[in-house]
Amino acid sequence: MAGLRTVGAIVLTLIVLALLDTSITLMVAGAMAAMVATFAIREKEVRGQAITLALGLPVALAAVTLGALLHSRIIVGDLFFLALIFGAVYARRFGDRGLALGLIGFQVYFISLFVGATVPALPEVFLTLTLAFVCSAVVRFTVFPDTPERTLGRLREAFRARLAQLVATHLELVDAGPKELDNVLDDLRRHTSRLHEAALMIQGRLEEGTRDAATAGLLQRRVADAEIAAERLGMMLLNARSAERTDTLTMHLPHAPVPAIANRMQAEGDALATLRRGLEALHLLVARPAPDDRGTALAHVRNRLLGYRDEDNLPRASPAVQDAFRGLGEAARAVLGLRLALDGPQDESDDTSATTRSREEFDAEDLAIVGAEQEEDDADDRTGLQRPTTRAACQVAVGSALAIVGGEFLSSQRWYWAVLTCWVVFLNTASTGEILVKGYRRLLGTALGVVAGVALAGLVGNHTWTAFALVLLCVFGAFFTAPLSYALMSFFITAMLGLLYTLLNTYSFATLVLRIEETALGAACGIVAAVLVLPVHTDRRTDEHLGTVLVRLREAVSAAVEQLSGGPAADLLSQARDLDTALNDLRDSTQPLMHPITPLRVRRQTARYLVALLETCAYHARSLAATAELLPSSKTVAADPRLDGVGRRITRNIDLIAARVKDEPAEGEVASGASIASMLEANGSAAPRSDTVTFRVLRHLQRLDEGVVGIARALEVPVAGRGGRKSG
Repeated sequence: MAGLRTVGAIVLTLIVLALLDTSITLMVAGAMAAMVATFAIREKEVRGQAITLALGLPVALAAVTLGALLHSRIIVGDLFFLALIFGAVYARRFGDRGLALGLIGFQVYFISLFVGATVPALPEVFLTLTLAFVCSAVVRFTVFPDTPERTLGRLREAFRARLAQLVATHLELVDAGPKELDNVLDDLRRHTSRLHEAALMIQGRLEEGTRDAATAGLLQRRVADAEIAAERLGMMLLNARSAERTDTLTMHLPHAPVPAIANRMQAEGDALATLRRGLEALHLLVARPAPDDRGTALAHVRNRLLGYRDEDNLPRASPAVQDAFRGLGEAARAVLGLRLALDGPQDESDDTSATTRSREEFDAEDLAIVGAEQEEDDADDRTGLQRPTTRAACQVAVGSALAIVGGEFLSSQRWYWAVLTCWVVFLNTASTGEILVKGYRRLLGTALGVVAGVALAGLVGNHTWTAFALVLLCVFGAFFTAPLSYALMSFFITAMLGLLYTLLNTYSFATLVLRIEETALGAACGIVAAVLVLPVHTDRRTDEHLGTVLVRLREAVSAAVEQLSGGPAADLLSQARDLDTALNDLRDSTQPLMHPITPLRVRRQTARYLVALLETCAYHARSLAATAELLPSSKTVAADPRLDGVGRRITRNIDLIAARVKDEPAEGEVASGASIASMLEANGSAAPRSDTVTFRVLRHLQRLDEGVVGIARALEVPVAGRGGRKSG
């Protein structure tokens, strides 16, 4: 959508300018301005987008005016350019609007340098920029409207599609032979991760995209239920086909060992065939969005799947395979809730008792959802040079000053390419490692883009509209690939610039080679500034995010165990989502450590293993939260006071690890030893049956406990084994 919206704005701008018989130079400026006016706006609300776009026009006019006035005054112009760069980055502290206006100011000043704007030509340039902004507004608000409701609607359909992909992978997992298992597991991990990403994206759009807090809370719960049930079903299928219980880490760590190669389910022919039919039916339930089930077999298969929630309806099979059927029933329940939330009320005439019970549970949950206002995030109390935006502004200003000086030595005409690269490598980065990786990717994409630019320039020749058409393709390619690969985006941008130089009659092979040199210089200047000026080392940034993840994990586990033990109800799913968001931030901050260019292989493996352990712990925390959420309304799930005691070791261990990460004083060692179930037995309580909710909760707690101990060992936090002895 971003690519289509940007291309649409450029096309409309070019049409209007062509009708006005505008020169090629101004058409290039208009196209670039339309692109900037479109991609810079990131606010979610339509009103906010309109205000920012309206404010962006005078900012653009002021930037191009100063660019034209200072074009011949080298020293004053360079000093102003540095001040503009500092202000544009510093403006990020004011949120999306500050970021957008800063981007517009910098990019339009760059456009004035690119097309060589002069003072006599300013009236025509003003008209061109105004038309570009108007065309951007027309496309944004009429052709490709970007309302929160429409975006949330697309995300909901994307979540449904991701869920269907994951269920299809579950079916492949059941049928996979020993040689196919590794590939299927890779697909399972990838589709599970993408489903989780879709759920997080929905979470970020709920507040603006729904009519009230109750509707947002309902959709949040249904999406979370479906995600957790689908991930749990995958784990149960892995357990069913393995000789022993599969470590949850297998779902989150690539190339993790699988306990057994042979498919144990193949020995249970009838149960296997029934399970396969059940997965096919579940895929049908997910993929078919029609709200009216009357006259179809959909109600029949839904009722059959929901029947697996009752022990009496489970087929004769091993306990592990019966667990898979239980997971299938819970997944069917979650899908029913998702269909009710997305498609509205459905026909109930064919409901069985199991389906009726599920609907009653949903009705009770709906009544329990209270549209409580979300607590505001804690304000960032850092000031001065400790504020991230101030630090980044100082870094990019110093880096840009170096880029201007070095760029002038390379070319007095194209020096601004080095400044642009230095500016770009600081966007959406927060540590030295991220800047290093981004600079490397930009240089790689630029080098490959030069090759493409040479080929396209030779192909186009003097065909103006062919060049513009290829420019549009490159623009779309840049926006389409931006979330996937920064190197690919840089490739398309550089190829586009080769075409723009052709349109301006300034193309030469030497110019594109100079582009590589200026890009390398700009990246190097950015890296030098990041290392020497108020540096934020990757280790420090990852430690901050790791501390936040541990705090969120402790809060989520503590609240879930308290509610499962009979404590008061809490907004557990929101806490679980806060944990997911913090974990996503940590995952992003560790990317430089896990990049292939990282020379420290041991650190890369440790970072990957640690993130996988935290993802495993987050999965079990989400599962505990989802189970605890059933307590107020369920007729079959009851609180168990014994769970309060067994959760204390986990939260204490997390506190010790968090204190170690934050360099805070902490006494004691991480406790490791007896299993959670044996702790219950030691307290005189009988072990629960495997088909009870208490057993499921204990299993999650046991895996969570093992994961926390694994995190402690990975971070070299002292661990005491059985009898208080230190280990690992």
